[in-house]
Amino acid sequence: MSETHQDARGSAEEHHGGVLIVDFGTQYCQLIARRVREMGVYSRITVPDRMGMMLEAMQPQAIILSGGPRSVYEQDAPTLDPAVLERGVPVLGICYGLQWLTQTLGGRVEPASAGGEYGRTEMEVVDPQVLLDGVDLRSTVWMSHGDQVAALPDGFQVLARSEPCPVAAAADTARRIYGLQFHPEVTHSAQGERVLRNFVLRIAGCRDDWHPGNIVDDKVRRVREQVGEAGEVVLGLSGGVDSSVAAVLIHRAIGERLHCVFVDNGLLRKGEREGVEALFRDEYHIDLHVVDARKRFLDELAGVEDPERKRKIIGRVFVDVFREKARELNSAKFLGQGTLYPDVIESVAAHGGATATIKSHHNVGGLPEDLDMELVEPLRDLFKDEVRAIGRELGLPSSLIDRQPFPGPGLAVRCLGAITEERLAPLREADAIVREEVESRGLHQNLWQYFAVSLPVQSVGVMGDQRTYENACVIRVVSSTDAMTADWELLPVDVLRRISNRIINEVRGLNRVCLDISSKPPATIEWE
Repeated sequence: MSETHQDARGSAEEHHGGVLIVDFGTQYCQLIARRVREMGVYSRITVPDRMGMMLEAMQPQAIILSGGPRSVYEQDAPTLDPAVLERGVPVLGICYGLQWLTQTLGGRVEPASAGGEYGRTEMEVVDPQVLLDGVDLRSTVWMSHGDQVAALPDGFQVLARSEPCPVAAAADTARRIYGLQFHPEVTHSAQGERVLRNFVLRIAGCRDDWHPGNIVDDKVRRVREQVGEAGEVVLGLSGGVDSSVAAVLIHRAIGERLHCVFVDNGLLRKGEREGVEALFRDEYHIDLHVVDARKRFLDELAGVEDPERKRKIIGRVFVDVFREKARELNSAKFLGQGTLYPDVIESVAAHGGATATIKSHHNVGGLPEDLDMELVEPLRDLFKDEVRAIGRELGLPSSLIDRQPFPGPGLAVRCLGAITEERLAPLREADAIVREEVESRGLHQNLWQYFAVSLPVQSVGVMGDQRTYENACVIRVVSSTDAMTADWELLPVDVLRRISNRIINEVRGLNRVCLDISSKPPATIEWE
């Protein structure tokens, strides 16, 4: 599923100005968008074949052309209508973007003589002008290219170079067209943020008014306009950050006309259901419907060991349960969801064609289309860090806003093998101990996730001179920024010792605690 013409125009028209980013297939496109938003400037990503429509809808103050894996001289390489360069809007091409500008405007791109340039490189600034103003004359940048600019188009001049790359940065200041062979959006480019700020704020003069307070007011207004004075919304509340922020935002807009549905699938962490009820029903006074479907889920999962079958069963049962409850709330004609911008961004595949990168919009699977309800997605154009900032603006507690990610299928993907309540109960207790010990010491602030995993492996132990033969438990602690990659982290030894002692002594059914010291890749963060 991709954004429809109406979706794209509807979102863009609310945010005239800002930066429009064209995705030529780079893995860094979302990072470019986030870097721009960190400056307080609205940004949006599109694909080449939708560029004309987005230009008219958004009326951007600047355009950034991303990198990409292709060579511009290949016959089917991604391209744009060159008319975009005649609009008078400042343009910055990054890597492939620079090479596309070069070839389109009459220059020449060819394979790099040294076979390419990858990783950290020392760049020499030869003409700072505005784009490189304030950048050290010698600076470390991140390169990743197999082609290079062999001859610049007329009107361009070299701003920087590296030893193997004669054009590391270039500009046609008369037409306000700029290009970088390196990637300023990655942290490995030491002064990349300064370069982007120079382009976005100084050259393009973009408005830096994209801030949580402004966003909240804007979202509340738009929800009211969409739902109207009498419309009602039903929202599947998982207790996670996205659905929680969406719920409080919609509730601020329409009050008691929001109806939240929380499904207890029996795969939740200790205290999860009680926490949701206390916060949303008792504190925020939101109309909350809790559906106890624990037996239904566990019956369906009985004897199932394959992780993909588990996920599909959980997704299907969730949809059935939600559908039944939504039909009871038949006065609600709108369906609220915590969909985020990464869920709906279109990207460019390596072959140059547009590829939708849509993932499920709620905690376990796609909601059925035959609910015949209009979607209300107030977070649809926001990144995760922006959602957290809005949550703080709305007054949500840090314990929810800064909580670690929890997989949609819940403990089902942390309980390897067949799922039973007899195995879930000790896992739930062990996980609670890990969270309590990490969070009570403030160690969680630098961690992405920290949790327990139950293995269907029994081992011999000795407790009180008695032989035990019980399951093993694994502790998984990782750091990450986006879950795409992750490093394992070692907790202080005294904390590990206490976690191990507590689990073995307090949790029946577990007699051995192990550590997972695997990074992603090659491992994944979750075990299933």
